[in-house]
Amino acid sequence: MSSEKTNSNAEEKMQAVKATWDKAPAGPKKDEAFKHYSAAEKAHKANDNKLCMTELNAAEKALN
Repeated sequence: MSSEKTNSNAEEKMQAVKATWDKAPAGPKKDEAFKHYSAAEKAHKANDNKLCMTELNAAEKALN
């Protein structure tokens, strides 16, 4: 998979997780998800798509 495709997938997943996070009620699950989302943003900026996707998956899990 090309880095452009992986980067695009990470961006799409970030948007989806952010939308889910925005709709979530305040509380410990949302706080935990925010920590993972923030880490995903940092990883994305550093072009570490593997870590970005791992953190986004953890954010999704925290919200469910």
